[in-house]
Amino acid sequence: MIVVAFIFIILGILIKHGKLYFLIAGYNTMPKEEKEKYDIEGVATVFRNTMFAMAFVIIIGFILSKWLNLPNIETYAFFVAIICGVPYLIIISNSNKYKINR
Repeated sequence: MIVVAFIFIILGILIKHGKLYFLIAGYNTMPKEEKEKYDIEGVATVFRNTMFAMAFVIIIGFILSKWLNLPNIETYAFFVAIICGVPYLIIISNSNKYKINR
């Protein structure tokens, strides 16, 4: 599970600072005119922050499971991170907040 957390961290960095926007589903296939209607920097920031938060929850779950010697905590933390993080990411990144009105 700790590997997944590090993958989330790397993806967050690559999307925001590496400008790998093609990793954002749907953005890569949009026509240029449609891409100009979105604040992709804002969306990338949401992706980075959400990926970091999900990684943080997974790492805390990993540390707690080792410290308390309860391996199920790691699994619970993973699923909490995914179940909360993915819908949040989808809802917020598709909100009108990141659409540019021209």
